[in-house]
Amino acid sequence: MSVRPEQDMSLPARLWRYQAERFPLVQTVPLLGAFSAASVTASARLADRPLPGVTAYLVAFLIVMVFFWQMRALDEVKDADTDRRYRPERPIPRGLVSLKLILSLAGIAAVPAALAAFVLSPFVLVLVIIAWVWLALMSVEFFASEFLHRSPALYLVSHMAIMPLIDLVLTGCEWVPAGSVPSGIWTFLLMSFANGCVIEFGRKIWAPENEREGVETYSSAWGIHRSLIALAVMTAIAFLALVICGVYLQRPLVTALCGLAVLLPFAWTLFDFARNPDLKRQKRLETLSGVWVLACYLAAAFAPSLGGAS
Repeated sequence: MSVRPEQDMSLPARLWRYQAERFPLVQTVPLLGAFSAASVTASARLADRPLPGVTAYLVAFLIVMVFFWQMRALDEVKDADTDRRYRPERPIPRGLVSLKLILSLAGIAAVPAALAAFVLSPFVLVLVIIAWVWLALMSVEFFASEFLHRSPALYLVSHMAIMPLIDLVLTGCEWVPAGSVPSGIWTFLLMSFANGCVIEFGRKIWAPENEREGVETYSSAWGIHRSLIALAVMTAIAFLALVICGVYLQRPLVTALCGLAVLLPFAWTLFDFARNPDLKRQKRLETLSGVWVLACYLAAAFAPSLGGAS
C-alpha cells in the first residue's frame, strides 16, 4: 500500500500534521488552560477577592493560546534559515505547509483575541497590544540580531521578558475589571519570567549525542555544567518568588511545600543529567522543567485552598 505524499494531502490534514509536530494541541491546550486559569485565580487570591466569572477564564485562555501560537509562528521565521540548512525534516522546509500560511493564520488569530480582550475591558486590550509590540520586536530580534546572538544570556532575558507581559495580560483579565492591581502581583510576574527561562533551558540543554551543527543550544554555547547551573539559579528564583507569593497569600508554608514536592525530584533530575548527560536524561530534564513550571502556577493559585493560615 503506497503512502500518500504530504503535498497531496488536503490543507486541513496538512495543518493537523503540522500542529502535531510543532504545536501539539493535546499537550498545549491543558497546559495553557492550567496556566491561564492559575493566573486569573492567583490575581483574585492575592487581592482577597471572590473568583471572577467564567468569562474572565475563557478570555484569558483564548488570549494565551493566541499568544503562544503566534510565538510558534514567529519562531518559524527566526529559525527559517537554520531549519532549511540543518533541520530539513521540519514541516516548513520539507514543504508540508508554507511559512506564509503559518504567518497568515497567526495574524488571523489576533482578531478573536483582540475582540475578546476589548469585550472584557478596553484596558485589557491595551495590555494585549503592549505584549504584541514586544513580540513583534522579538521577531526582528530588536534590530540587533548579531549583538544578541553574541550573548546567549542577553538573548534569553530579552526574549523571556514576554512571559511576565503575557502574565500581566492574563492576571489583568481579573484585576482590570475588578478595578485594582493586587499588591503582590509582582511575585507572580517574577515567577513567570524565571519559569520562562526554566522552560527555555529545559528545551535547549542537550546531551552531547543530540547536538547538531548550526543549531544553537545553551549546552553547546556554555557547556553542560554551566548551563545546568543557570537552570538551577532560575529555578531557585522561581521558587523564591513562589514562597514570597505565598507570604502575600498568607499561606507561605503550604505554598512552599507544594513547590518542594516537585522541586526535589526536579533537582535530582538536574543532578543526574549533570553526571550522565545522555538522551534519556535530557528528555527527562525537559519534561520535569515543564512539570515544575506547571506546579508553580498551580501552587500559587490553589495552595490557599488547601488549609488554614500557615
